[in-house]
Amino acid sequence: MERLKIMGILNVTPDSFSDGGKYNSVEDASVRARSMVDEGVDIIDVGGYSTRPGHKEITEEEEISRVVPVIEAIRDLGPDISIDTFRGPVARRALEAGATMINDQWRGTYDETILDAARDFDAPIFLMHNNDHASYGDVVEDMIRELVESAELAKSHGVKEGNIWLDPGIGFVKSREEELEVMRRLDELVAVGYPVLLATSRKRMVKELMGEEAPAHARDEATAATTIHGINKGVAGVRVHNVALNRKLVDAYVRLKGDLDG
Repeated sequence: MERLKIMGILNVTPDSFSDGGKYNSVEDASVRARSMVDEGVDIIDVGGYSTRPGHKEITEEEEISRVVPVIEAIRDLGPDISIDTFRGPVARRALEAGATMINDQWRGTYDETILDAARDFDAPIFLMHNNDHASYGDVVEDMIRELVESAELAKSHGVKEGNIWLDPGIGFVKSREEELEVMRRLDELVAVGYPVLLATSRKRMVKELMGEEAPAHARDEATAATTIHGINKGVAGVRVHNVALNRKLVDAYVRLKGDLDG
């Protein structure tokens, strides 16, 4: 199998649910990015807009002022850099600064100009399942239909099919039962044919699976269990806070499977 992509989360915000305020200076963010490189990261996901419950709304200009200096500071480290935003102007400024990918949690539906930015820079784009209704017939079938619609929308804007990734959107507009159903049937999303990114790191689902009130930073081992599940379902990448743990786990697991299957 191809090497699973590890996307490391770099929140340059004061209010993200897990690590808000830890890396919201260029110096601190750069130090964390370098440590991710040492840990084996493939993609560094830079985000300047928190989506935690009760988050504070910020302007595009404020979001740009948070992410662009960090991207400029880390763009020569080696890994790809994705900009975690749903705003077209923010994505474009980030790509101009040295980002190479876009991670859009509104799958191109909030601001379609983000798709034009992906096209103009020939940048891969991650389309995460999200909507404004949170009501489903069959959650997996509806999720797949909406993601495929977004992929088609991206292609209509000139985004190359090979630059499109899909993300099932764990933690967004789904109940716990619906999230478990999505996890159970991840292979159905994989079967659509686009590479799939799984982003469960430290989220509510992981906390509830642990069966205890664990703080966000104590959920990494449980997150790693979902990484292994994702591998078995065929995902192509995982988005995580703890790069080192997931890289070691993934590489060891893949070697084990190779030895057993060989």
